Amino acid sequence: MFPALETELKQQTLPDPYEDFMYHHLQYYGYFKAERGSLPNSATHQHVWKNNPRYLLSGSFGETADLIPDPLQKEKHLWPTCLSSTVHRQIEAVNRDSLMLSSPLLKSRQLLHDDLGEVNSRLREPRDLFAFFSSSGPLQAPRWPIECEVIKENIHHIEWVPPQPEYFYQPTGNEKVPEIVGEEKGTVVYQLDSVPTEDSYFTSSRVGGKRGIIKELAVTLQGPEDNTLLFESRFESGNLQKAVRVNTYEYELTLRTDLYTNKHTQWFYFRVQNTRKDVTYRFTIVNLLKPKSLYTIGMKPLMYSQLDASTHSIGWRREGDEIRYYRNNTEDGQQPFYCLTWTIQFPHDQDTCFFAHFYPYTYTDLQCFLLSVANSPVQSQFCKLRTLCTSLAGNTVYLLTITNPARTPQEAAAKKAVVLTARVHPGESNGSWIMKGFLDFILSNSPDAQLLRDIFIFKVVPMLNPDGVIVGNYRCSLAGRDLNRHYKTILKESFPCIWHTRNMIKRLLEEREVLLYCDLHGHSRKSNIFLYGCNNNDRKFWLHERVFPLMLSKNAPDKFSFHSCNFKVQKCKEGTGRVVMWRMGILNSYTMESTFGGSTLGNKRDTHFTPEDLKSLGYHVCDTLLDFCDPDRTKFMQCLAELKELLQQEIHKKFKELGQDMDLEGSWSDISLSDIESSTSGSDSSLSDGLPVHLLNTADELNQKKKMYKKKKRKPLQSRKQRNKQYQKSNLMQESKLTEDAPEGAGFASTLQKQPAFFKNSENTSSSMMKNEKPRLNEREKPGFTVSCSPKRNTNPSQEPAPDTKPNWSRNRYPATKGGRTTAVVYPSLHIYTYP
Repeated sequence: MFPALETELKQQTLPDPYEDFMYHHLQYYGYFKAERGSLPNSATHQHVWKNNPRYLLSGSFGETADLIPDPLQKEKHLWPTCLSSTVHRQIEAVNRDSLMLSSPLLKSRQLLHDDLGEVNSRLREPRDLFAFFSSSGPLQAPRWPIECEVIKENIHHIEWVPPQPEYFYQPTGNEKVPEIVGEEKGTVVYQLDSVPTEDSYFTSSRVGGKRGIIKELAVTLQGPEDNTLLFESRFESGNLQKAVRVNTYEYELTLRTDLYTNKHTQWFYFRVQNTRKDVTYRFTIVNLLKPKSLYTIGMKPLMYSQLDASTHSIGWRREGDEIRYYRNNTEDGQQPFYCLTWTIQFPHDQDTCFFAHFYPYTYTDLQCFLLSVANSPVQSQFCKLRTLCTSLAGNTVYLLTITNPARTPQEAAAKKAVVLTARVHPGESNGSWIMKGFLDFILSNSPDAQLLRDIFIFKVVPMLNPDGVIVGNYRCSLAGRDLNRHYKTILKESFPCIWHTRNMIKRLLEEREVLLYCDLHGHSRKSNIFLYGCNNNDRKFWLHERVFPLMLSKNAPDKFSFHSCNFKVQKCKEGTGRVVMWRMGILNSYTMESTFGGSTLGNKRDTHFTPEDLKSLGYHVCDTLLDFCDPDRTKFMQCLAELKELLQQEIHKKFKELGQDMDLEGSWSDISLSDIESSTSGSDSSLSDGLPVHLLNTADELNQKKKMYKKKKRKPLQSRKQRNKQYQKSNLMQESKLTEDAPEGAGFASTLQKQPAFFKNSENTSSSMMKNEKPRLNEREKPGFTVSCSPKRNTNPSQEPAPDTKPNWSRNRYPATKGGRTTAVVYPSLHIYTYP
């Protein structure tokens, strides 16, 4: 059909390197049976493969070869009709023998070509590890619990940097404290119907959440003059359970707790519509749980106007006046609630506005970012995207491996690793903004970024808890538990995200040194950005874990506070990622805490952090890594000397507070660092520790069964020797009773009387053997079988006998032999005595 192409094939003299590789590869594994020349040159036929309408390719991300339903037909379409007659004859022979699927010529599904048309054949990446995104198809839709109603609108916000610093609100002391009215005296204008609480647990999920028609939860407006606000929160990361109108422009808001719990109300993110301009509204959140908050020192809520975004490109901004955080006086016999109230004036009439605790960063935002990286021909060369695991709801947890290709295997093996994770607490979106800044820099063409990729392998998990992020939780996963207290878990099915993260790091430690582990978080009570680390007990590396935080404070002096860092390992934090990775052998293991508010340092004092501020800290982390690993150790040693001086000052300060005066020359370095530092300001995470909700009933049943079993079980004898004697005694009593009852047992009874020394010797031998040998659990006596007397191999080399010594086996253990034949003397209980 194509004579010119066939002539070109015949004139091909030099073998294609890829063809040569595939020939040896397939021949080695037994798949290649034909002659070498029967495999067509992949480079020659590249344009035919690419233009075949039945063989669709969309790049290395998301191949669509599976669009052909019949695998047999799909195999046929992989090869064009322009092949040589030899190839056609072989394919026909394979068809006749019904061996189509096992033919080596049909393995070409693994061959791909560049979209630019260049001849560069390669193997297809494994689909289950690599093919997440399709450059032409939609993103993977988030999966929701089947109890959650989800509106069909796509919520998107633009990024914007305020031209002027956004200062804290300065309390005057005259702020109004509104009395909580409740729905008894107010009007409910928005309320979620079905919210999973602590009495239920996660069962299944689907894209779009609850089946059926989505109800309109907001009130129906009576006309254009009706100024009732319309609330909504049933979108990704949204959180608002109820809104009660208590006055014309005043509303009481109730936040939804984390799903399948009755705790953790901190994160809020909701929409209001039907606004009125130049009118003062008041919003009061009535069910917050933390007694302290940054709102008490002037932190403002965030507001977003869609009209401002579309007309003036203005995004999220800090707004609010008369801000007050106070305790709710209404007591219901349970834990006390706290209230946040503020006033606001909307900029436009009939506007759609959003309020949030902090700048939202959703699961869809992450996927859009990863899609841009995947479609970048440059970044995709050194950033490999994989599936770490899937969450409880079936959402993908992504793992990024970032490094430049090594020139030699020795260079690849010498690279150290750096691990970064974020969003284990879904309501702490500031961790995602720091992570985005880090990824933007490390994936750039900056010389510093290229150097970091040359000397490190970065393992990045940008969103550890996608389920919690999607549903708008503040702290927990769909298991109803705080994942940052379960890094030691063995419950792979209940906590898959952190189980696979720990397992990935464990495998990484077996391959190479992990220089640094950092988990990115947000903090609701402290200002600035700081680190929690772990004090090192090895005097060789004394204070080394504090060098990186001190360097970071010098590189970002207006954002990062070294004095807020803490390195004490508390018992209640043993299940956190920071402590678990430290105990696995990572010296520099940190939790980075970023405030929801702003800075109290330098030029940014008393101003709120913006996303750009947090993203800049991601760059400073990279810059500090270069300083930390500089071959010139001058900076490192200077920081170490400064740390020792700071520690001396802290010790003197502690002794003065205790009213003691002590000379610390020569002995101050022996003082435990944990005794000097105070504990980290505790969170309420311990309230979400323990088994997943769905396993609590099973655990209670098992505990009850154990108690019942303990009551029925008799108390065992105290020692093995006592049990041995008791067993022998009972056997002798049974045998003697049988001999007395049976008439033919007279001879046997006389034998017992003639052999009294044997039982004594047998008893001594048995007891001596019990002292010299370890008991064997499987050495029970079975009918018709004698117990093996071969000694068990000792696994402890320190207890092995000397080479010249022989085992001191008891000679009385077996009957004596005479003339090579065993005398058939019947003795009762000649076997080793065993116990039930």
